[in-house]
Amino acid sequence: MKEQIVWINFEKMEKFMIEVFKRIGVPEDDAKVCADVLITADKRGIDSHGVNRLKPIYYDRIKAGTQNPVTNFEIVKEGPTTAVIDGHNGMGHVIAKRAMQMAIDKAKKLGLGMTAVRNSTHYGIAGYYSIMAANEGMIGITGTNARPSVAPTFGVENMLGTNPLTFGMPTDEDFPFVLDCATSLTQRGKVELYAREGKDCPAGWVIDSDGNTKTDSVQILDDLTKGKAALSPLGGIGDENAGYKGYGYSTVVEIMSAALQAGSFLKMLTGIQDGKKAPILLGHFFMAIDINAFAGLDSFKKTTGEILRALRNSRKMKGQDRIYTAGEKEYLTWLERKDKGVPINEELQKEVIQMKNELKLTQFDFGF
Repeated sequence: MKEQIVWINFEKMEKFMIEVFKRIGVPEDDAKVCADVLITADKRGIDSHGVNRLKPIYYDRIKAGTQNPVTNFEIVKEGPTTAVIDGHNGMGHVIAKRAMQMAIDKAKKLGLGMTAVRNSTHYGIAGYYSIMAANEGMIGITGTNARPSVAPTFGVENMLGTNPLTFGMPTDEDFPFVLDCATSLTQRGKVELYAREGKDCPAGWVIDSDGNTKTDSVQILDDLTKGKAALSPLGGIGDENAGYKGYGYSTVVEIMSAALQAGSFLKMLTGIQDGKKAPILLGHFFMAIDINAFAGLDSFKKTTGEILRALRNSRKMKGQDRIYTAGEKEYLTWLERKDKGVPINEELQKEVIQMKNELKLTQFDFGF
């Protein structure tokens, strides 16, 4: 039986999310930031980090008292090109947007800007913040650690987070180059999406305590929480396909997200303390590079565009009719979805209805 998907207008769903955030204590301006980050994920086709994350990550954690709805953005240390920020377990989207904006503002003055954040929370799609820099004519770089779910190469214990390392660069095309991906083969949000859709994960994404591959998405989520399963690093299981590369890059992100600002790391990020739910105090870093301090923006965008077009126009593998560059699929998804909206599957419909009813948001009628 085919699952019933309902498409909801982006503006309508964004307004709903704003109201949800407001009703659980997030100030209105901050609620708008949080909703914008989530809806941007859905616009770009990154459904694992859009509306899908509203209830299980933000709504439930705030209701459980493990995340603060009001954000205290404290600048702990600051220099001309740098800053260290304490987010005090507030809203990660709000913390991250302000931190990246600080890096951009510093780069405008001195060519380079970097900020590091501790005691933050899940900040949504990393690409949102690198795109901020790209839109300002800069190179944007960001990374974050996360709940431990990835095993080191030749290990079976979930030690590292999915730890994305993300880049955004302006081009002379209609969309920026945006490489936004985890340093693992997949991420927990993708497994959550598969579980919602009743789909098994591909073999090799996840291993059990003996190093054997697991595919049952629902069971995987439970086992990840209990430490009985782990995601594979980028490259896969072992080192035959260079899994050590993903493991190495993930470790770089962990160090940059924790050691640079004296933050929490590895097993400190489980969200469990003394058998009870606890805050997950994440670390992030943000870099902005003013391209005009180097070759100049127009020259950079032209050369970057030529590189991307040359790659897309190169000889194709048999049976393939197209080569993509990073950020292109997301742009094409936006063109496809801009008049359709957000796809809401049956499981997500139940969550939307639950939040709507609990918060008495009777002004919203989604038709399900």
